[in-house]
Amino acid sequence: MAGYEYVSPEQLAGFDKYKYSAVDTNPLSLYVMHPFWNTIVKVFPTWLAPNLITFSGFLLVVFNFLLMAYFDPDFYASAPGHKHVPDWVWIVVGILNFVAYTLDGVDGKQARRTNSSTPLGELFDHGLDSWSCVYFVVTVYSIFGRGSTGVSVFVLYLLLWVVLFSFILSHWEKYNTGILFLPWGYDISQVTISFVYIVTAVVGVEAWYEPFLFNFLYRDLFTSMIIGCALCVTLPMSLLNFFRSYKNNTLKHNSIYEAVVPLFSPCLLFILSTAWILWSPSDILELHPRVFYFMVGTAFANSTCQLIVCQMSSTRCPTLNWLLVPLFLVVLVVNLGVASYVESILLYTLTTAFTLAHIHYGVRVVKLYLSKRFKIKKPKRF
Repeated sequence: MAGYEYVSPEQLAGFDKYKYSAVDTNPLSLYVMHPFWNTIVKVFPTWLAPNLITFSGFLLVVFNFLLMAYFDPDFYASAPGHKHVPDWVWIVVGILNFVAYTLDGVDGKQARRTNSSTPLGELFDHGLDSWSCVYFVVTVYSIFGRGSTGVSVFVLYLLLWVVLFSFILSHWEKYNTGILFLPWGYDISQVTISFVYIVTAVVGVEAWYEPFLFNFLYRDLFTSMIIGCALCVTLPMSLLNFFRSYKNNTLKHNSIYEAVVPLFSPCLLFILSTAWILWSPSDILELHPRVFYFMVGTAFANSTCQLIVCQMSSTRCPTLNWLLVPLFLVVLVVNLGVASYVESILLYTLTTAFTLAHIHYGVRVVKLYLSKRFKIKKPKRF
């Protein structure tokens, strides 16, 4: 891993020609959030680096994840008869979630305000966003949790994948059309969930036990909103944008195969992780749901980052992510039958390896970009 070159000279050269192109048509974003962010960004001093704003927002999302993991480690805290998450935690999580969302909205404005926009800034921003998906979804899960009044860990696993595929669709669009069409679901979900966190602190988790309408529970509303947004908004808009680019003869890839290559790794990740769940002798998802979600989300983020690098440098996306190789081997071993403690060790080991590999990938990409931009030469060996 240490000797593996994550970014090719061709990709580094492609960064020099890159120009940001995005379209945001969400009314909430255009008429509410952007005016708000334009006001907020003026508070920041001009010496504050946009990437620091980006990273600060990401750390708040991670902090929320860890805070909720402490008070609700197994997702039973919201179930009847269990010790609930303290009200002040919901308030903190709600405020920090909105602050993180705000920082994600102003980092680009700070870059343009200080004339410091770079391809690295966009890669850093969207790369961290791809990793934030799992933190965000898993933290939200604690509102309902599992049990008789909640959502099963497998249903949440499927909902996580709905969110992950919704995220990568936008970057798949850009890989093929050259334009990033910002998804509507992101802004709506961030504002809504921040509000729901605060409401939970006021009314208590017991309020979500009651039917929303007739026998339609709030947990069902939660599930329906995620699936409905993906199937009725995100997917149709992505396909429409792709079709328009095809009609206008502006697609960057001529063959269907090349167009869908970026989706191979995420799809294989879904197949392998689902196979592990179904074949698990110890019911690994029920045993360690939080760790399993994190493992999947981290592997997904790594594949997405590779896609973002390729779309920004106008190079071909790798067919498969090498992180899937150890996952395939683990699934193969699990299918042969292993003791419960061995399977748990495999999960924790794989999760640790994925996390270290992803961080190493990010650090190496940043170093390679900066070394080229500032022409940093390696010291000669004597």
